[in-house]
Amino acid sequence: MPLQKPSGGPAVKRPLLTLAWTLLASTGAAAAPKSTLRYSPPPDQERPVIIDATVGPQGSDFAMRLLFNKDPWGDACKNRCANATLFLDTDSSTSTGIQLGKGVPETGADLAVIVQGVREYLDNRADTFLRVKVRQLSDNAQSVDDGEALADLNHRQDPERVQFEDRTVYLLIDATSTTLPSGRKVRVIYHPPGSKAIQGTLAGMLSGGSSGSVRIFRGGSSKNAAPKAGGSARPSNSSGAFQEEQPLRSQPVSSGTGDNG
Repeated sequence: MPLQKPSGGPAVKRPLLTLAWTLLASTGAAAAPKSTLRYSPPPDQERPVIIDATVGPQGSDFAMRLLFNKDPWGDACKNRCANATLFLDTDSSTSTGIQLGKGVPETGADLAVIVQGVREYLDNRADTFLRVKVRQLSDNAQSVDDGEALADLNHRQDPERVQFEDRTVYLLIDATSTTLPSGRKVRVIYHPPGSKAIQGTLAGMLSGGSSGSVRIFRGGSSKNAAPKAGGSARPSNSSGAFQEEQPLRSQPVSSGTGDNG
């Protein structure tokens, strides 16, 4: 079943925020994280898609490192920016979470994480930013839009949760909802447009894996200045001055079983 889709002034250089992805065992020894799932898109794929996803528990959050095959947002992708959805079955059980029918990979998913490259038009100029929406999916849900909105984040206002480096997006997704199922394993589902769903598994919140530390952000919270007036060039790191977000008029948010083709 298809799921319904979803400044100005000269730039000033400031220190870049160092990003790191280190999975630390409870003993303190570092271990490089393994990819949760990978995808090889066809050469004619227009919209940026996730080609490598690494997901792991970090305390009460799910930490994510998502590598795209193209710039997921900014001027380079114009009106064909990322609209990728990762589904998390947080207890690895199809009896809880969204119900799309037996045999549908997304059935049982409890969280939907939607990563979007957004282009917003204000005062006859375009502004671009990276947006992340999080929805909790109960067993009454039959689409992403039926889910409860837990968060609506962007890389400028929420640098402690959303960062990027080149084509890689780093996320911390809050998993403290008292109604969110937990288990020893988590199933991750990604459904690229025109392709079969890809699945991977990882240690869940009840496995003890969250007692380690998946560190995505290291250092301070340095911020870049806003893009130059009249343009929306893609910033070079995860943060930037950002005015109060206005309703999106150019790209209405919609979510599908994965990316929008």
